[in-house]
Amino acid sequence: MHCVKAGLAYFALVFGTGFALGAIRVPFLAPRLGERTAELLETPLMFIAIVFAARYVVRRFSIAPLPWPRLQVGLIALALVLAAELSLVFLLQHRTLAEYVASRDPISGSVYLLLLAVFALMPLILAKLRLTPPA
Repeated sequence: MHCVKAGLAYFALVFGTGFALGAIRVPFLAPRLGERTAELLETPLMFIAIVFAARYVVRRFSIAPLPWPRLQVGLIALALVLAAELSLVFLLQHRTLAEYVASRDPISGSVYLLLLAVFALMPLILAKLRLTPPA
């Protein structure tokens, strides 16, 4: 249950940051710079948010620097991000999964997938880099 709460908090922090950045990117940056450039400009900010959120969550919930608990936190958060994003695609945009994937820019979409993997692994990465204190 400890890892579930941590995963939920990690999801909320990063998804909330992404939502706030999207509120700037979509109406202001994308029309001026193009979708690809706007998304790529957002990526480093999301990476920073991921690092800080992961550090905060593993400290706040005292997640042991062992592989499985850290990976559980990241995978739970990833599952929640994917569920939230796909729900928005299906319910608000009325697209199928295939339509959504086809609509993504190949470059910024690939970077996004890589960032999702980093997001899922960041609690574990921090333990390996010893950037968080032991629980």
